[in-house]
Amino acid sequence: MTANVGTIDRAIRILAGIALIAWVAFFNGPVWAWIGVLPLATGLFKFCPAYSLLGINSCGMKA
Repeated sequence: MTANVGTIDRAIRILAGIALIAWVAFFNGPVWAWIGVLPLATGLFKFCPAYSLLGINSCGMKA
């Protein structure tokens, strides 16, 4: 698994994932908000399977 999620993309994914999970866990949000686990996981692992399939890499230039 080569990292394909960059710093800003990663931060947005982690924050969005935490926000969705907190919404459903603490504020009785809808069940579909558990989907926040996906952006949280992709942010933590720096790898997005969809990016691999589409050939996207937000990590920037490799030296």
